[in-house]
Amino acid sequence: MRKSFLEKGKDTPIERFYGVGEKRAEAFHKIGVFTAADAVYRFPRAYEPRGNVKTTASAQDGEVCSLILTVAGVPKNAVIRKGMTLTKFTGFDGEGNCNLIFFNQTYIKDQAGKGMTFRFFGKVKRERSGVSMTNPIMESVDGITPLRDLVPIYPLTAGITQKFMGSVIRESLEAVRSEKNGIAEYLPYDMRRRLGLCGVTDALAMIHGPRAMEETLPAIRRLAFDELFMFALSMMLYGKNEKLRASEPYQNFDGTAFMDTLPYALTGAQKRTFEAIASDLKSGNLMNRLVIGDVGSGKTVCAAYAVYLALINGKQAAIMAPTEILARQHFGELSETFGAMGYRVALLVGSMTAANKRKTVAALAAREIDLVIGTHALIEDTVAFDDLGLAVIDEQHRFGAAQRSALAKKGRDTHVLTMSATPIPRTLAMVLYCETDVSVIDEMPPGRQKVDTFLVNESYRERLNAFIRKNIEAGGQVYIVCPAVEEEEKLVSESGDTLTKDDLFALGGEEEEKPRLKAAVAFAKLLSEEVFPEYRSAFVHGKLNGKEKDRIMNAFASGDLDILVSTTVIEVGVNVPRATLMIVENAEAFGLSALHQLRGRVGRGTRKSYCILVSDSKTQKAKERLGILCKSNDGFAIAQKDLEMRGPGDFLEQTFGKTRQSGDFDLGIASLEKDVKLLYTAFDEAKRVLAEDPELANEENSALAKALKERLFKRQNVIV
Repeated sequence: MRKSFLEKGKDTPIERFYGVGEKRAEAFHKIGVFTAADAVYRFPRAYEPRGNVKTTASAQDGEVCSLILTVAGVPKNAVIRKGMTLTKFTGFDGEGNCNLIFFNQTYIKDQAGKGMTFRFFGKVKRERSGVSMTNPIMESVDGITPLRDLVPIYPLTAGITQKFMGSVIRESLEAVRSEKNGIAEYLPYDMRRRLGLCGVTDALAMIHGPRAMEETLPAIRRLAFDELFMFALSMMLYGKNEKLRASEPYQNFDGTAFMDTLPYALTGAQKRTFEAIASDLKSGNLMNRLVIGDVGSGKTVCAAYAVYLALINGKQAAIMAPTEILARQHFGELSETFGAMGYRVALLVGSMTAANKRKTVAALAAREIDLVIGTHALIEDTVAFDDLGLAVIDEQHRFGAAQRSALAKKGRDTHVLTMSATPIPRTLAMVLYCETDVSVIDEMPPGRQKVDTFLVNESYRERLNAFIRKNIEAGGQVYIVCPAVEEEEKLVSESGDTLTKDDLFALGGEEEEKPRLKAAVAFAKLLSEEVFPEYRSAFVHGKLNGKEKDRIMNAFASGDLDILVSTTVIEVGVNVPRATLMIVENAEAFGLSALHQLRGRVGRGTRKSYCILVSDSKTQKAKERLGILCKSNDGFAIAQKDLEMRGPGDFLEQTFGKTRQSGDFDLGIASLEKDVKLLYTAFDEAKRVLAEDPELANEENSALAKALKERLFKRQNVIV
């Protein structure tokens, strides 16, 4: 008996829905669907246009459409070879016949009786005797069950079909509309009226079951605004709570000893950042400062100066890096500097033996260490400081908000300095970091070599391979970056056939041309086994475990590898002086700022270095974008162009990452290339709400506060 949905609500576990057993529940959990609310926020990728009805006479060869046909004869099953069955019959309309062929679907024989009428959706093939369809989707035309003109197509996982996914989502939509425990409207009425936004449950209903494509537009706008608005609120609330705490002002600001260690003169931007850091530490409020600077602009020396001020004021300091290789690199650079001044510096990373870890942890608590440099190991429960005065977080986007906060909470009054290597226009920085003090290092130290950049297409492949060999034979090393780890996501129909973009209506309308991405897994294998078998190569990507990733990166950094094939997991701060060539496949798939950061991985030594962008994109927009990178090495100028041409999407991804840490925020339906105005509107509205109710404590904002909390923390158990 079908389970009633009347008692269900937004928090109903997915296991309670019709047909979801233990195995299917596990499959849903793998894609982050645990409850009815999770299911309805699993948005379609596109829609099948089943309302595109043609006749047997008007349908074109190769056209994907629907035919309304009456079964002419009794369907017959036949075994054509082992493991393969064929069901075949004829349907007719007023203008001709259609041969209907089904493989391995013997149940069709019992469903399609003579004289019954069905809507068949699929690809038409024209033949001499009429037309035919193979494995079409078959729906009964009985005058009782309404047929949908647009059918949503969802991304799937093993064990779940399109038909079943649609069924569960439709049942979940009923559950979340429950008056007692459904999804409550959380945006204030005045805001929705002013911005012209529909209700949240109406938006969900329209996105999953539109009657026409035009109906998806208000739904997308409301759901995209929700994501951006909640994101803005989370940024403002997190930053504000950290920044307003008072602290005891530092007293000693004699920087002579530190300045004497520098073998070069500071740039004007570095001097301004030094002054801002000192001002924060003497202000009487806890510092919450972000230092943004291009690759090689000298951010680390600014962090070192902050560490120095903490140490001479009798405090301990900690620097947390996202990977062991970066932590060790910082340790190698800073232990000598601070050790020469008499300070005790230690390293704390996951690969250390348990005994060495215990020894370091005990020394920190006993105040026998002044500066510790490490990875996530620094925020383990066993780690305690005697008096942590400063927490420096490198590559802040690689850590969740909760992780960044956890390090600061290791001390009673801990100042926080974070660093980002993503050049970002000041206007956007002021929006994204609205409650954080921002220092922008927009000058490069003298002597930094220019990396020549070229744009080529696939026809240059042989010459490109020869150039790779030339660089390696001259003693250099090569990075090759691909945008995709594996093959791109494939969408399948209810019949199991793979769908192409020509078969579907894209969610949100037309999409820009997207050339087929090179899959790094297959490409790395091709290079190592067939193209460059004589060289030492390896492949690193985000799905590798941390130890294996560090092992490969260390091997490349130490010169034990000639070629490193990688996704964008290449660490921003890793210094490999022998790396002379950066090749980026499918360069059109990256933002300019991301490409500029990748380019910054080479040219760090004395050898002449190059960056080659490979793209077969035919669009003028893509060629124009990539041409900017070939002409300029100014990260902030490139960032401004990127913002103008693509919107803030890449900045958000690089700044806040794609991690699903507790306290992080996910963006799903919002298109940050298209929704630039909506992003700024969302931040403006968030400022308006928090100006009147800084803690979201008022009764009228209770639903909003609850929704924000759920969005921030409920997906911490998602497996990806």
